[in-house]
Amino acid sequence: MHETERHRVILAAVQSRPVATVADLCEVTGSSEATIRRDIAALHVQGQVRRVRGGAEALTPPEQGGLMGRPFSVNETLNIAQKRAIARVAAELCKDGEPIIINGGTTTYQMVHHLTGKRLSVFTNSFGIAEFLIHNSRNSVVIPGGTIYREQNVILSPFGGVVASHFYAKRMFIGCQGIGAHGLMEADPMVVQSELALIGQADELIVLADSSKFSGRSSLILCGLDRIAAVITDSGIRDEDRQMLETAGVRLLVAETSAQGDQKTVA
Repeated sequence: MHETERHRVILAAVQSRPVATVADLCEVTGSSEATIRRDIAALHVQGQVRRVRGGAEALTPPEQGGLMGRPFSVNETLNIAQKRAIARVAAELCKDGEPIIINGGTTTYQMVHHLTGKRLSVFTNSFGIAEFLIHNSRNSVVIPGGTIYREQNVILSPFGGVVASHFYAKRMFIGCQGIGAHGLMEADPMVVQSELALIGQADELIVLADSSKFSGRSSLILCGLDRIAAVITDSGIRDEDRQMLETAGVRLLVAETSAQGDQKTVA
């Protein structure tokens, strides 16, 4: 991640909690402790954050807290070709008439371009996904009540939701902070709480994760691999990660990117 992108992530993170620790910032940026400390020092000198022992805090914390994790605007620029290929494969799994859940994220957002000609019932907590489908398709769109978190472009409520608890889905499509032997990982407790409520409403959980997510880590585990029906990733996936999914009984779909367009292979 470039310095400018790291600084944007750090500035977003310090708005999300009283103090963003160095460990927190290493986790969401994938950078070393030394790099994060240099970034905090630079932002402190620029007057954009206040350096404190073990991390950084906002100069003027907003009334509404944010979510831990990289902003949508940063994530959407990373591994974009892989995300588009993965999203195309995910959209091919959707059949007309089916109810589905699409969780907010930059990879899941790419699905919308392939859903414009379908007739689905879509539940999403992504403000961007809902807005696109409303204006560009004839899909039925359902959104939860709650607060819009601008940095992540999602709608979340700490109190759960009546609509979500009554929405049945054939499949739920979800991104993640990371994926490993312990399962699916996320960066923020409120995101975990929201996603746990939705996972129980779907027959199948489909994870959209480019190959870099297999190196991502977080202290928050959303669910184990045994809850995942399939993972869609790109051809950069390592052999050990393929084996991990196979051992767990998780179906693997590999989206290939090429000059001729996005293709799908099943591993």
